[in-house]
Amino acid sequence: MIRRVLGTLFAALSVGAMAAAPADAVQAADFTGIVALSNCSGSVVKPPQALDSDPALVMSNGHCVKLMGANEVIRNQSSSRTFTLLSGPNASTLGTLRATKISYATMHGTDVSFYQLNQTYAQIRQRFPQFRPLVLSTTHPTQGAGIQVVSGFWKRIWTCNVDGFVFQLKEDVWTWNDSVRYTAACDTIGGTSGSPVVDGTGKVVAINNTGNEDGQRCTLNNPCEVSQNGQVTVRQGINYSEEIFQISACIGAGNQFTLTLPGCTLPR
Repeated sequence: MIRRVLGTLFAALSVGAMAAAPADAVQAADFTGIVALSNCSGSVVKPPQALDSDPALVMSNGHCVKLMGANEVIRNQSSSRTFTLLSGPNASTLGTLRATKISYATMHGTDVSFYQLNQTYAQIRQRFPQFRPLVLSTTHPTQGAGIQVVSGFWKRIWTCNVDGFVFQLKEDVWTWNDSVRYTAACDTIGGTSGSPVVDGTGKVVAINNTGNEDGQRCTLNNPCEVSQNGQVTVRQGINYSEEIFQISACIGAGNQFTLTLPGCTLPR
């Protein structure tokens, strides 16, 4: 399913006790740099080329902004959305961060949103010395790699492996390319949308977004896999994320999205 919270919360979950124990192959992630949205999860992220003096970015899903059109792209739209900043192994609340705009959001080919904040990375660290942003990976994730899905909404961490990659993942009107399929241990739930997927180096390699809930074929909450030759596969109970390694190429000076930069493949 598109894993934002749409209705009643899963009140029976105990957020602290539900964190999964990390696999031996994965460096244990914590909640430093993680944020909670009103309906989703997210993280404060930093492209490798960004400066501490640049305005900070929060990454979440495009569908956490709204259920967007199949070809819709949002750029530089004013926003005052707030985020609860977390830290440490116990998801301690540090304070509130505020956006000035949606720098970029889409559900076309991928499912991602970036909010620009009203403070730089350095200013956030000055307020909260425990803070550090998560660094965006610039390399394709690896099949079999140990990963962790870190949800700020639930204050819970899922641990599993990259099971494989999907040529096209189709859900209702949306199509996402080269998606990451998890092994079954990452049984993510509503509210985990936008959670960063962190590899053993601690870098963000993908962004959690959906899973097949009922075994239906290519419908809302039931994405299907489409191979390069058009074969459709349905995997009930299996969940997915979207790669982010290509996104840093679209972010220029001052952490501004510049879609004409060499190597930028994000939809315009």
